[in-house]
Amino acid sequence: MYFYCSYYCITNPKNTTLHLANDTTQQFDEAMAKCHNIFVKKTTDYGTSWRVMRPKSLTDQIFIKAKRIQTIEEKGTNLVEDPIDDDYRGIINYCILALIQLQLNSNDEIELAPAKVTELYDKHVAKIRALLIKKNHDYGEAWRDMRVSSFTDLILMRLLRLKQMEDNKGQTLISEGPDANYMDIVNYCVFALIKLGEDK
Repeated sequence: MYFYCSYYCITNPKNTTLHLANDTTQQFDEAMAKCHNIFVKKTTDYGTSWRVMRPKSLTDQIFIKAKRIQTIEEKGTNLVEDPIDDDYRGIINYCILALIQLQLNSNDEIELAPAKVTELYDKHVAKIRALLIKKNHDYGEAWRDMRVSSFTDLILMRLLRLKQMEDNKGQTLISEGPDANYMDIVNYCVFALIKLGEDK
């Protein structure tokens, strides 16, 4: 797995290196480390059986998890004990699986070596992290003032967009492609996990 330093190094005129903590990237790394651990363990248990799933099936699986979160938020209670934190992590991993499926050819082998699939997983995490840094720079961490429920709604909105794209055979006139939507969904989940963790 790629591990990243959560500090930016800035050299002043006296050539003294200063380290400025970047809380968001550090929190992203911590959240993704948990997701990565789950991914590795499930790969050990199940192999890469998810390779038989088409991206649209993964989109539906993500939708189910997001809908459960929204339902629990609305009702205020849940009968199944699984915490919504686990659903957000599940969404993250399904999004990364979808990104891998978009990258691979459907004719490629189903069973991938653990080292190969982990390499692909980490590659997409690196891209998502880079996107977070760019957007966080432009929007000034506005997400920190948002409600967790808003991230759930944004995820569902992105999923409806993805479903529309899939129904249109991936054709768009002006919109970003499916990969951009999956990446944004991952970052919404990370934001939600950060805020849920801070509220505990």
